[in-house]
This record gives sequence, C-alpha cells and structure tokens, in this order.
Amino acid sequence: QVQLVESGGGLVQAGGSLRLSCAASGRTFSIYTMGWFRQAPGKEREFVAAINWRDNTYYASSVKGRFTISRDNAKNTVYLQLNNLNTEDTAVYSCAAKGSSGSYYDDGDYGYWGQGTQVTVSS
Repeated sequence: QVQLVESGGGLVQAGGSLRLSCAASGRTFSIYTMGWFRQAPGKEREFVAAINWRDNTYYASSVKGRFTISRDNAKNTVYLQLNNLNTEDTAVYSCAAKGSSGSYYDDGDYGYWGQGTQVTVSS
C-alpha cells in the first residue's frame, strides 16, 4: 500500500514558477513509477510527467522543456518543478504511483493516487 500527499500548489502569475511535492508512505517507494496528472475544469484528466525507478523521465509534449519531474527516494518524495507557467496550466495536479507494468501515460494503470493540489495561473 502506498499513500500519497501532495503539496505546493497555489496562485501564480503567468511566467512564474511553482514546485509541487508528493510525499509517499511505504518502504518500497523506490520501486514505483511516480506520475503527475492534471485535470482542468470541464476537461479529462491528462498525463503530465512520470519518473521510473531508474530515474527515466517522461513528459507530455505540452509541458516538455518547462516542467521537470524528480524524486528523492531517501525522502519518499517526488517533485514537479513547474516553470514558465501559462493560464492553460491551471488545473488540479495529482500524483500517482504504479508498479512496473502498464503505460506511463495511462492514468488507468496507476493504482495509488493523492488527493490533488490546485495550481492556478493568472494572466
């Protein structure tokens, strides 16, 4: 079992930055693939980024070059650095965890989810 708790969301102006954190419980954090997804009002949840146990990273094309995912296994925490934010990045951001099988990009393959943290970008 893995429990996930996100933090770091907030209100930021366009062009600004935020860093989201996701703290995980459980001693086997290092073996999980960790992902970030987001859901904007009236839209479906979408993949943002993922990092596997080898620290290989994967990004949605809309955020590549602006967002960076990283993990600190000693702290059981995964981070999402959000730079050069724009209003289209406004959404609830959720972290998720999965095992080695399945797709990095498919939220249905993630078995554990946090409660989400709101990111609002003003123009």
